[in-house]
Amino acid sequence: MARKGALPLERGADVSVVIPAYCEEAAIAATIGKIHEILPDAEVIVVDDGSRDRTAEEARRAGAYVWSHPYNMGNGAAVKTGIRMASRDKVVLMDGDGQHDPEDLPRLLEAARTYDMVVGARDPKTHANAFRRLANAAYNWLARYATKFPVKDLTSGYRVVDRETVLRYLYLLPNTFSYPTTLTLAFLRSGRSVCYVPIHAKRRHGTSKIKPLRDGVRFFLIILKITTLFSPLRIFLPVSGAFFLMGLANYAYTYWAFHRFTNMSALLLITSVLLFMLGLISEQITQLRYDRVENGG
Repeated sequence: MARKGALPLERGADVSVVIPAYCEEAAIAATIGKIHEILPDAEVIVVDDGSRDRTAEEARRAGAYVWSHPYNMGNGAAVKTGIRMASRDKVVLMDGDGQHDPEDLPRLLEAARTYDMVVGARDPKTHANAFRRLANAAYNWLARYATKFPVKDLTSGYRVVDRETVLRYLYLLPNTFSYPTTLTLAFLRSGRSVCYVPIHAKRRHGTSKIKPLRDGVRFFLIILKITTLFSPLRIFLPVSGAFFLMGLANYAYTYWAFHRFTNMSALLLITSVLLFMLGLISEQITQLRYDRVENGG
């Protein structure tokens, strides 16, 4: 892992800033201008994800290199395009809607000297309504349970990673808004170091692309899927235990009431054993996949 001296990171000579953007003409130029002020030597890449406005033109005018998708492919797809295009050792991922303050870049990059991934942890009161704060708290709890790590902001898109490292996990990332979730769990599951740095999220320009009801359910299902993918035994084991306890309880009741062992008790206990064995097999498959990633496969 490359560890550079102070000067390249302070001026951004070793830094690529990747900004996925979709219809962000109102804020993108100001964001890029501020980045150039703070990191004058940084490479700034804006991936225009099929915007219907002047996002690409405004980004070029502000001095960024712009790559445009022919149609809207998703936030995660834009991030993957930007990471592939980046040429520097450190890659900063941030939004172009004005929420992520470039003033936080020096603190994030300083922490990135030590950690494999640095995430800007937003103050919940500054970036979401009550519904989203509750949803984010639930997501963070589930991630902490799956990884046994104090995840402070699972869905934050403001982060710094080593390009060489993140390229290994690129095939795992979805094309949707859930790429931060996948990336965080992938790093933690692989034993990579992750650090959270407190940031103050600003109010975004324009309206959010995320719909609370529709995307809230989708995010919850994605996190369950990702948790099963990265730490399957953490999901299978409690479910197996629940079926085992229900089987024992049913057997105790039927034996006390009818003095016999019923088919339902047998079904519940067998289901418990099957789920446990599936969890063990899934855990082994997960480990084999990560051995492949670590070996560069």
